[in-house]
Amino acid sequence: MKVSKDAASAARRLYRLCNVDGKLDEVKFSKVVKTVAEKKPRNFHGILVTLKRQLELDLAKKHVTVDSASELDSATKESIVAKLTKQHGSDLTYEYNINSALLGGIRIRKGDDVWDGTVKGRLDAIANAF
Repeated sequence: MKVSKDAASAARRLYRLCNVDGKLDEVKFSKVVKTVAEKKPRNFHGILVTLKRQLELDLAKKHVTVDSASELDSATKESIVAKLTKQHGSDLTYEYNINSALLGGIRIRKGDDVWDGTVKGRLDAIANAF
């Protein structure tokens, strides 16, 4: 669905109003969604779609996925959590995956950021250089 510029702009403004000190106030957000759904202003469907997308992007920024070739020990996990907490705050969620195709090392994804220290990543970089 194509969302009009006016609807997207209105949704972004509403989403910013729901943020308090850089964190989303869930009560305000649910009130905004409920009000838009009830009053049905012009382009309300586009506003709701954009609000949903803004929420998904915000949640993705706070979710960390750690991929490794083998099971990580607790000291390594604690080290990763400590470093990311120091850099990005304590409101992150973590997910640990085992992917034997990585051959070795760790790949960490947080939102759009990826830190790739895997053997597969390095081999792919070498292959792309040729």
